[in-house]
Amino acid sequence: MAIVCSTRVFAVDVEQVPLPDGRTHEIATIRHAPCVVLIPVLDDGRIVLIRQYRHSVKRILWEFPAGSIDPGEAPEAAAFRECEEETKLAPSRVERLASMFPAPGYCDEEMIYFKVTGLHAPAPDSTHAPDDDEDISVHPTTIAEARAMLARGDIVDLKTAYALALL
Repeated sequence: MAIVCSTRVFAVDVEQVPLPDGRTHEIATIRHAPCVVLIPVLDDGRIVLIRQYRHSVKRILWEFPAGSIDPGEAPEAAAFRECEEETKLAPSRVERLASMFPAPGYCDEEMIYFKVTGLHAPAPDSTHAPDDDEDISVHPTTIAEARAMLARGDIVDLKTAYALALL
């Protein structure tokens, strides 16, 4: 295995993989830390979506908040941290719902879905803030409206579409 590219977010490795018939084939794999996908639910039942620019598709997208799990960090701890960083709300509870591999044909990233509830203002001394490259706006909405947004094509982010199916 040889790492051919390494960035702050992911690495790409290439390796010769033996096939069942004895031949070998070159396989490239994107190595990405696991991440948490959050479904923030307000006390009144509305959910929290965010809007942010995604350069890879050159669009501002509607999404559920998400972020990578830091090395040595438990997924539940990452869910608490990412919720505060991206929504400016701290959860009292996190509930693990599911785990998925969004693109296993070429990437090893695992997405772990959490419902986060009991949302409240963070502690005054909290250091959690969006990453330097994030410009996020927060938008509470109803589940029905979010599903209508998906049906209209306003939501095009697959992790968000799947998260809506979990509600």
